[in-house]
Amino acid sequence: MSQTMDTHIFGGTGHEPRRPLWRAIGRGLKSRCPQCGEGALFASYAKSVDACSTCGEAMHHHRADDLPAYLNVFIVGHVVVAGFLMVERVTDWPSWLHFAVWIPLTLILAFALIPPIKGAVIGLQWANRMHGFGGTEDGVADPDIDPAQHG
Repeated sequence: MSQTMDTHIFGGTGHEPRRPLWRAIGRGLKSRCPQCGEGALFASYAKSVDACSTCGEAMHHHRADDLPAYLNVFIVGHVVVAGFLMVERVTDWPSWLHFAVWIPLTLILAFALIPPIKGAVIGLQWANRMHGFGGTEDGVADPDIDPAQHG
């Protein structure tokens, strides 16, 4: 029984110059185009534009679907649980006050962080030429190409 393992290629041929990762993520956090930093990244709350209005970079093919939500839950969960545990340790709040503080805070943080986190993920994908940002579609590598030579 033979098993084959496909190597998936993300973002072009690997011969293009590197894009600045942290600058692209920072621009995404500010809801700006990861390429030029000028155009808006979102047409509405968390709906990305099809292309940058300033530089024309296509954004429609990004795949920032689930990761922003997972990161949001991770960040908000840690902030809220840490805050709750600190307050619980140093005060003696009644349960109703905990509910009145932590539930709204959780909702506000979760909704406030979705656009910047999604923008950062789009910036990450752009910088790494993933999911169409490299000018080619994602796909399965040619089995005759040695991945060790195309690092």
